[in-house]
Amino acid sequence: MRKHRPTIRDHSAEANLFARRAFVGFVFVTLLIGVLLSNLYNIQVIEHQDYQTRSNDNRIKVIPIAPNRGLIYDRNGVLLAENKPVYNLEVIPEEVDNLEQALSEVEKVIEISEQQKADFLDDIKHNRRFKSQVLKARLDETEVAKFSVNQHKFPGFSIEARLARYYPYGDTLTHALGYVAKLNKKELTKLEAEDQATNYRATHDIGKLGIEKYYEELLHGVVGSQRVEVNNRGRVIRTLSLTPPEPGHDLVLTLDIGLQQIAQHALKDMRGAIVVLDAKDGGVLAMYSNPSYDPNLFVHGISSKDYKELLNPDRPLINRTTQGRYAPASTVKPHMAILALEEGLVTEQTQIWDPGFFQIPNVEHKWRDWKRWGHGHVDVYRAIEESCDTYFYDVSYRLGITKISDFMSQFGYGQLSGIDIHEETAAIMPSREWKEARFRESWWRGDTISVGIGQGYWTATPMQIANATNILVNRGLDHPPHLVQVAKKEDEVTQINNDEKPPLVLKNPHHWQIALDAMHNTVHKVTGTAHKAFKGTNYDPAGKTGTAQVVSIAQGERYDAKSLKERQRDNAIYVGFAPYKDPQIVVSVVVENTGGGGTVGAPIARQLMDYYFSANPIQIAQSDAP
Repeated sequence: MRKHRPTIRDHSAEANLFARRAFVGFVFVTLLIGVLLSNLYNIQVIEHQDYQTRSNDNRIKVIPIAPNRGLIYDRNGVLLAENKPVYNLEVIPEEVDNLEQALSEVEKVIEISEQQKADFLDDIKHNRRFKSQVLKARLDETEVAKFSVNQHKFPGFSIEARLARYYPYGDTLTHALGYVAKLNKKELTKLEAEDQATNYRATHDIGKLGIEKYYEELLHGVVGSQRVEVNNRGRVIRTLSLTPPEPGHDLVLTLDIGLQQIAQHALKDMRGAIVVLDAKDGGVLAMYSNPSYDPNLFVHGISSKDYKELLNPDRPLINRTTQGRYAPASTVKPHMAILALEEGLVTEQTQIWDPGFFQIPNVEHKWRDWKRWGHGHVDVYRAIEESCDTYFYDVSYRLGITKISDFMSQFGYGQLSGIDIHEETAAIMPSREWKEARFRESWWRGDTISVGIGQGYWTATPMQIANATNILVNRGLDHPPHLVQVAKKEDEVTQINNDEKPPLVLKNPHHWQIALDAMHNTVHKVTGTAHKAFKGTNYDPAGKTGTAQVVSIAQGERYDAKSLKERQRDNAIYVGFAPYKDPQIVVSVVVENTGGGGTVGAPIARQLMDYYFSANPIQIAQSDAP
């Protein structure tokens, strides 16, 4: 057999192959190193600021700081609304992995009611998950201590010390001050639309009613912030910078808390309202609606049980001073007299015969006077002093509804008074146009008769009655009622509510004096309807009583309170002022379903005047008391 010759290796070719492979590998490695260096340059140089910011976001937090809400004082410097420190258990839902499990574990440490848990879960549905939400408010010292030693087990949970609103006088001032409570979704949406949401980043509460709501922007203040460094567990290590919040303005009211307490005491358990105005500038000295309720119940979230108790037939949630609509009754007779004098229908000497009723010619229906046998011959003075209905039936019939409506509107009837709270109704100053729009019916002559004595379709609030009387005692000058007189912030003092409306000018200014003299006689003459209530005063009062029917009494029947249901009985009304020659205050009283203004309303007004003038003896000396 032939043997195979061995293959000779080509070392040159192998060396070239290796060199080529080595070169390719070198180029590949060089490219990878280039890519790596390029990325390092991009990260460390080009995108340095971006990654630095991200790092700071993990290490540095900006925490908003809620401003202290402004305090509220009465006219004498008595604190009416303050801020008290409370401890709340709060949760940032975004930082909790398993919320339901975490809540179950927390319940083993401190007690959480089902209602509190339900409210919390409802809150987080309507708020952003990164915002802290209150799980349990007002923790006591024991609860704070128990949770603090276990806090490391609950990331996202924390004990926060906050200032919460507190109203030391409780239900005495509710309808004037209002209250603050939790921000809800609707309010947050409104704040966002008004570009104010950022100012509420650390705020949990907002004004809901009364002064707290009306002056929310002044009371709230400006949010602050602090930049803090935190560790990997989110615990603050140090504060890097601080922008302190600006506290809200303090408000000084026109209210006198002493007079307000007298108003509350005077009404006792009767439903009604009291308004006391400063006759010089329209400042509200007292404004009480009964029944009332404790506003502190709402600050931390009212329970379903407590809220249901407020939804009773006595309607404590209604502010009767500005939302209660009552027939003004005979309190409008001085104004009606001025209109009749202005129109030349009567003079000081004109007398009308009162047989105890009034009839429209060729109409059988009789509009009865409160005095069944009548007052006989009555002039304008006696008509007001003794509250003669027949006199005002007659003048209103001759005046007509258009003149009555136009004139009374100038005293604020049928209009918002302008008081600085949102809870107010304009009530009803009837007119032909109003009835057509409301009932799609024409105005009848008989409709005007009842309006002439403040009954029928006419309704007014106690605030409107007081304001209309204040315009009268100031002879047409119109000082709108208001609750706040100054706002204070550090050394800055801002005067508020010092505007006047255009005055009401009469053709004959003497007509003011006729009405005022008659109101003075109402109190001081033996036949006056308020004479008994004001015997023995050391100041000189004047006023007008009113008794408003709640239900109509059929022709030929007599009013018998005992035979009627309690809520169908007459309302007692009184409006008065003092001292007569230099009025300082105007008082309006409405008491529901209690009878006559002279027997119920006037004695309550006297309690208020007695207190006011005992506290202001200098003002008594300014008047010549009888």
